[in-house]
Amino acid sequence: MAIEVKRTFDILDRILHEFPREDALGGKDNDDWYAYSTAEYVEKSHHFALGLLALGLKKGDKVATVTTNRPEWNFADMALAMTGIVHVPIYPTISDEEYSYILEHAEIHVLLVGDRKLYEKLSPIAGRLPEIAHIFSFDEIEEVKNFIEIIEMGKNHQEELTGKLESIKREISPEDLATIIYTSGTTGVPKGVMLSHANLVSNFVAHSKMHDLGRDHRVISFLPLCHVYERSVNYHFQYKGMGIYYVGNLGQIVSAIKEIKPHMFNSVPRLLERVYDGFVSKGNELTGLKRIVYFWALRLTRHFEYNKRYNFFLKFRIGIADKLIYSKWREALGGNIVYLVSGGAALQPRIARVFGMAGMLNLEGYGLTETSPVISVNNPNTKSMKIGTVGEILPNIELKFGEDGEILVKGPGVMTGYYKSPELTAEVIDEDGWFHTGDIGILEDGKFLKITDRKKEMFKLSAGKYIAPQMIENKLKASFFIEQVMVIGAGEKFASALISPNFVYLHDWCSQRKIHFMDNQELIQHTEVLAQFHREVAAINKTLGEYEEIKRFRLVSDEWTPQSGELSPTLKLRRNVVADRYQNIIEEIYSVSKVQPGGRFRLPKINLNFDINAFIKRLKL
Repeated sequence: MAIEVKRTFDILDRILHEFPREDALGGKDNDDWYAYSTAEYVEKSHHFALGLLALGLKKGDKVATVTTNRPEWNFADMALAMTGIVHVPIYPTISDEEYSYILEHAEIHVLLVGDRKLYEKLSPIAGRLPEIAHIFSFDEIEEVKNFIEIIEMGKNHQEELTGKLESIKREISPEDLATIIYTSGTTGVPKGVMLSHANLVSNFVAHSKMHDLGRDHRVISFLPLCHVYERSVNYHFQYKGMGIYYVGNLGQIVSAIKEIKPHMFNSVPRLLERVYDGFVSKGNELTGLKRIVYFWALRLTRHFEYNKRYNFFLKFRIGIADKLIYSKWREALGGNIVYLVSGGAALQPRIARVFGMAGMLNLEGYGLTETSPVISVNNPNTKSMKIGTVGEILPNIELKFGEDGEILVKGPGVMTGYYKSPELTAEVIDEDGWFHTGDIGILEDGKFLKITDRKKEMFKLSAGKYIAPQMIENKLKASFFIEQVMVIGAGEKFASALISPNFVYLHDWCSQRKIHFMDNQELIQHTEVLAQFHREVAAINKTLGEYEEIKRFRLVSDEWTPQSGELSPTLKLRRNVVADRYQNIIEEIYSVSKVQPGGRFRLPKINLNFDINAFIKRLKL
């Protein structure tokens, strides 16, 4: 008889009795992989829980973790869940101000950090907060208490505390608070989203039914476990009995894929776009007939649709392309990929088609931290999949649209509220229990959800026409040349854009054309480069309404990343940050002394830092 999972820690009993394996959790220590068996995972989680009780912690206390992905994170997570202690996972890349706010606001009692760098950053902050009694580290750091000490403490008090732990576990209700996840947000201070066991369990059980992979399959996990997206899929993988290998160093993702040969992994569009850029770059390295065949196969992917029946001639061509080209793409990603889960932002349809034609189906979905998170997902088990959409609504979720097109949802995954902020909770959950997502959407074919924009990001031109910037931005980012873009023009006569180029691709493009430049500042002012970007923008303008067209744009010489502040940790555009940083350029665009829209313009000289993300370098296959 299958073990029912009602609280997150019930997963442990389920996998121990139904899916025992030698590599339940895996990690990398320098260059060597190591693994914990299911039995070790369960044992260490229970000893960790006993250790927390031995420290004097009690149900309702708060413990924070700040670390990159590692298998040991799960010991802490399960231990906190089974003792009723609230887990507050925090990004390892936020500012000191955000750390101070979250640690104080959440009333953290114990802090677990990943490595020396994080300890040195967080220790002074924790020292100013008397509520924090202990700091432990996952890495071994001299003169810092290690998380193993908690496990050992649990072992030493096992006889006296096991009964107490079992009593606490029995008393924990599915409705009890399991975690507080602070959303990074794009403005203001972070909000603490309160999620119960029932919120989390109802969601991961529902989306775990979208595929048939299980105990015979492996996955890798590299997106931050502190974010509800990766955390929910992490539970999902465990619930299905899959072996999970964690990658904490983003520079090791490519090697991890080749070494572990996963059957599935959770991703974001920017990573998949980088892999795609690698495919294109590989083709550009070829010459003669090989190059012709390569790009013939790449163009052939435009025919891909889910559940499509190809005619004999097309099927024959796809078979040849698969043998010559697509098989090489699969091999570059380990050779076993069946599904790629994508979320966090819109995936360009051409990317989904490329991976799909190569036999790696993209399961694009949609959700928010406040909904635990998945609201909809493309589902291969039911064959409910459509490119350009985020799939069907989960069976346990009700969805309707507001008068302005806003997506409203009800269901067991909707949060219990924002921590210490009933007034903010009331702003997003109405009297009838509908959660207002802030996203605008439509249903295609009566069942496939398509996100068209963020309600708060829409703006009105001076002529009264509304602009949905995210829709236009997604179209622009379909260009190989454009990495990030922000559409602007609130209260102005026309829409414009700030564009951060895809410098990796642009450098290759310039190399092929023997365009020389000293740095990116000089590059973005080069005549041929500007002409190419004019062509890219003009092509997109043809797909837009006249009032939506980008009349002017400016290139910037730096890359937008979470580290530099223009993107949130979940890669969402921080519009207020970008607007402040480029205020002089925005003023120049709309200056009445400049030429009219569509005329010639000159780029102002700007002095900005450029930093190519090492992670992106490694993904150029």
